[in-house]
Amino acid sequence: MQRACEALKREFDDRLIVITDVCLCAYTDHGHCGVLDARGRIVNDASLKPLVDMALSHARAGADVVAPSDMMDGRVAAIRDALDQTGFEDTGLLSYAVKFASGYYGPFREAADSAPSSGDRRSYQMDSRNAREAVREALLDVEEGADWLMVKPALPYLDVIRAVREATLLPLSAYNVSGEYSAVKAAAANGWLDEATIVRENLHAIQRAGADQIITYHARDALKGGWL
Repeated sequence: MQRACEALKREFDDRLIVITDVCLCAYTDHGHCGVLDARGRIVNDASLKPLVDMALSHARAGADVVAPSDMMDGRVAAIRDALDQTGFEDTGLLSYAVKFASGYYGPFREAADSAPSSGDRRSYQMDSRNAREAVREALLDVEEGADWLMVKPALPYLDVIRAVREATLLPLSAYNVSGEYSAVKAAAANGWLDEATIVRENLHAIQRAGADQIITYHARDALKGGWL
């Protein structure tokens, strides 16, 4: 990650905004997003320091924005304080503020072999039934110093995108994740629907719900095909 940041900034400088994912899952043998104790439980506070260290290493390598996706409580404040205290006041912080424990991540996890080796992530990612907690989590990250918020996934949580949009003035992204994308691609491949029409409708729905930015695997096809 750090070598990629350095290479990209060396080649493109400020013509390219580099945003990096900050999470422990890719660097642990258990695949969870935080540190585990002897009983295999996530230890929230002990997970903050390695997350801070990772974010600082990305900033030093040239990342313009760091994006913690781990869902540990307090990590936005810890990362923001560390950035400010080490001369990276201008490094942005995009918080995965509202990240649900979702079956829609399945295609990505299969492709990246990133599922946890045991258990699941429901103890620290959010319960899909709880919209009020989503707003509370977003507002906590605003108070802790986030510059930018995200809701993930997008289409099953349009009501949450709207609720967060109405609760804060910060820029808001929505992540149209791999399962949402793959469902459309599979249906289109079987001739069940018109891909361009459905992608346009889905992306407009996400924007209409209140997202300022949409992160989507459809982006290249939508732009190339003029679907929007």
